[in-house]
Amino acid sequence: MASPGCLLCVLGLLLCGAASLELSRPHGDTAKKPIIGILMQKCRNKVMKNYGRYYIAASYVKYLESAGARVVPVRLDLTEKDYEILFKSINGILFPGGSVDLRRSDYAKVAKIFYNLSIQSFDDGDYFPVWGTCLGFEELSLLISGECLLTATDTVDVAMPLNFTGGQLHSRMFQNFPTELLLSLAVEPLTANFHKWSLSVKMARLSLFQQWKDISIQYMVSSGIQRKHLMSGRIWMAFPMHLML
Repeated sequence: MASPGCLLCVLGLLLCGAASLELSRPHGDTAKKPIIGILMQKCRNKVMKNYGRYYIAASYVKYLESAGARVVPVRLDLTEKDYEILFKSINGILFPGGSVDLRRSDYAKVAKIFYNLSIQSFDDGDYFPVWGTCLGFEELSLLISGECLLTATDTVDVAMPLNFTGGQLHSRMFQNFPTELLLSLAVEPLTANFHKWSLSVKMARLSLFQQWKDISIQYMVSSGIQRKHLMSGRIWMAFPMHLML
């Protein structure tokens, strides 16, 4: 099994790869570390509401900071103009996990704004990486395909290896990965999964395969369902991820 140190290097390698693409925002000498926004979520229980209206799970902040990034919260109650200003001040955004409506929630509305701004940025010759974990993965799959492709699966508290498809070794996501870590991910159950819904390969094939370059697939042996979990964009930088490494 790969050591904890190897697993912590995963995001560091991704951020180093993004830095090599010379992200242009923000300008000036102060931007020596990537500044990454994290989409906030509404507090739903009474205990959490005592501390405020919104929250970010600490694990996501530590996840980014351990790789050298700085974190900026992205609130859900700003105007579209405010989001456009914020977009120009950060280097990327992370859509975290959770459980909200993929179409009608504030989370979905703000995610769509940054998704569209990211594509426009690429068209203008810039880069703005978008990373989606769990719920963020599901949201990106909906935004990209225009339809809900999720399938109910028995995948709560399940650890599994990854079944990599061709081309991933030369992708943005995996080209700098240590060989030992890639091997461990392929043969050992190192990924934690806590999902009631997954994106099946059968459902995604026509809608998404033409737009995604690097695909990793996990197998649910008990149900015979293949689930797509790691993808990176062919023409713009998006990294949907439906698991925790």
